[in-house]
Amino acid sequence: MTRTGWLLLAISLLLPTGSAAWGSDFFFKDGDCVVVLGDSITEQHLYSNYLEMWTLSRFPAWKITFHNVGIGGDTSGGGNARFDRDVLAYKPTALTVDFGMNDGGYGGFDPNRFKAYMAGLSGIADKAKAAKIRVAWITPSPVEKNENGPAIEGYNRTLEKFSEGLKAQARAYGGFFVDQLHPCVAVQDKARAANPANRIGGGDWIHFGPPGQALMASAILKGMNFPTQVAAVEIDAAGKVKKAQNCKVTEASAANGGLKFTQLDGALPFFPDEAAKILEWSPILEEMNQYTLKVTGLKAGKYDVQLGGKTIGQYSGAELAAGVSLAAAALKTGPVADQVKAIWDAVKAKNQYNHDQIYRGLILAGSKDTAEIKARQAEVAKKDAEIQKLRAMTPHTVEIIPAK
Repeated sequence: MTRTGWLLLAISLLLPTGSAAWGSDFFFKDGDCVVVLGDSITEQHLYSNYLEMWTLSRFPAWKITFHNVGIGGDTSGGGNARFDRDVLAYKPTALTVDFGMNDGGYGGFDPNRFKAYMAGLSGIADKAKAAKIRVAWITPSPVEKNENGPAIEGYNRTLEKFSEGLKAQARAYGGFFVDQLHPCVAVQDKARAANPANRIGGGDWIHFGPPGQALMASAILKGMNFPTQVAAVEIDAAGKVKKAQNCKVTEASAANGGLKFTQLDGALPFFPDEAAKILEWSPILEEMNQYTLKVTGLKAGKYDVQLGGKTIGQYSGAELAAGVSLAAAALKTGPVADQVKAIWDAVKAKNQYNHDQIYRGLILAGSKDTAEIKARQAEVAKKDAEIQKLRAMTPHTVEIIPAK
């Protein structure tokens, strides 16, 4: 690390760690080839799948691919050592780096371990800079300790120190710093305040299951300046469109005491069903998916809201006049739910194939059969192309019908 880098590190250790990313817009870009580098938490294909799916659904027209190269037990030094094989081989334009959990040694702060961690990060930074790869430096996720008390105490204090070093790394090398540690700890503390026995991660104390990793993904995306709006429509009972954000509304008219129109969205909502337990402690689904409808001028009473002929929810005229969120309802049934499920299933299948049949099955097994590796990688490319087709946006009808 350069003298300037170490000076920035020393200054950083004296400053509080924030959750804002370095940058003014979303980290991922149209046309990106993204590599997700990390340890066993990355290799779980949970937060990485969520990052991918949220990005694909929010930007359905983008051509962007994701490649997970997490290895259980790895450290920043290991990531640096395998950089050419696992990162440069994809010729990426963007890279996420998430190490620290194993680097810290699961105990108190050790200066030698910290020095090794920073050296590994510096190696990755030098290679990424030489290859002109944009890097998002992501802090380690927290552990969920069994002991009661503030979640930050114990090993998370060590991870906090490592995160401060990472922040200096991002500043010194010019990268995007993303703090997932503190947002996750804050939600852990919220759950502990309700009941000291509450544990929210859904996995073991190191490896979160879907609830904890959905929380991780949302913290990472927020840190990357992810746009949370899906679409917003404001319309009156006569069919006059007052606002249509990230969507197009056509053929609007009053019908049978209600309203009917056609809506073409510019994005899709997303939330993994298997992570639903985290919603008790963090409103991720609504925060990450602002999908709203406001209808003014309706008569008092209850109304069914239908998408593509399927009822997704029932609201009063007053509720619709104030504006309602359709994200959760639209993900349960109807054309939006069907499209999101098809994309999500394809993303999971593609990444499972890549992990089992290529990365673990051949590359990490030491296979020298380059022809077979290329053949299987071609299959992944086909799967990505199919996912692109599934993301094509089509209009659906919206009907507000007086409930019977």
